[in-house]
Amino acid sequence: MKRIAVLTSGGDSPGMNAVIRAVVRKANFHGVEVMGVYHGYEGFIEGRMELLDLGSVGGIIQRGGTKLFSSRCPKFKEEQYQLQGIKNMKEAGVEGLVVIGGDGSYRGALELTKKGFPSVGVPGTIDNDIPGTEYTIGFDTALNTVIESIDKIRDTATSHENSFIVEVMGRDAGDIALWAGLAAGAESILIPEEEYDIEDIISRIEHGIARGKKHSIIIVAEGVMAGSELAKILKEKADITTRVSVLGHIQRGGSPSARDRVLAGLFGAKAVEVLLEGRSGRAVGIKNHQVYDYDLEEAFSNKHKADLSLYTLSKELSI
Repeated sequence: MKRIAVLTSGGDSPGMNAVIRAVVRKANFHGVEVMGVYHGYEGFIEGRMELLDLGSVGGIIQRGGTKLFSSRCPKFKEEQYQLQGIKNMKEAGVEGLVVIGGDGSYRGALELTKKGFPSVGVPGTIDNDIPGTEYTIGFDTALNTVIESIDKIRDTATSHENSFIVEVMGRDAGDIALWAGLAAGAESILIPEEEYDIEDIISRIEHGIARGKKHSIIIVAEGVMAGSELAKILKEKADITTRVSVLGHIQRGGSPSARDRVLAGLFGAKAVEVLLEGRSGRAVGIKNHQVYDYDLEEAFSNKHKADLSLYTLSKELSI
């Protein structure tokens, strides 16, 4: 290959820029040019791209978000638009594509592969919900953002002797809630992967009060319910008044952590290697501290699983 392309799709995550940088510089090291496709699959369809050189990716490794911008593109599910995008790429001399994103982005890459256009997926999502990899780009940064926020909320909860419900992102995955809850010492954690017991939550709050504790922190993943809904249930069932804090999109921004930057470098370089080896329809991931690639189909045939041993541990430590 003499020229490849890279795009970011779906929700942004800290570290995407670091992946773009790694793709460009790894490819350039091997004498391969890289076209940056703007606005995800929307730009892929319209041929909205430009050549990225060493200088154009300088100074972006520490920036959150994505230099190439992102969007969700429902019409890319239609074959005519996929073929239109492939035509644009071939006319520009592009022979392969690196797609940085989550589940929907991977599905697009798989469809391109089936139509003969070599594509490789790099997991970029704060939700950490891509099967086949233990960690995704942006998860660690988002996690640290959430923990910092919870620490500040606990200061207020302690000062006013209040119980707080903190609603975090994650879609249908509970990794952010689970890891942040354990790291921040939350009294209760609600995740989609495990049935919650409202009586147990109430009992934990009441047990804390009985031993002189004046505040509690409850973490709820958005895939379970809204924080306001949980607050209403606690009020109706046990007359427990809580404050609700919805962290929202603050979790998706910010300068990527050292871990995310290193992971981005490893993943971006690996994606380029896969394309230059003539392989396609692959996804890059990490397992047991080793970066590897696997069939994109596996990202859909398997289901993401939360580490429930952490859930058990959090309940043992928050007695």
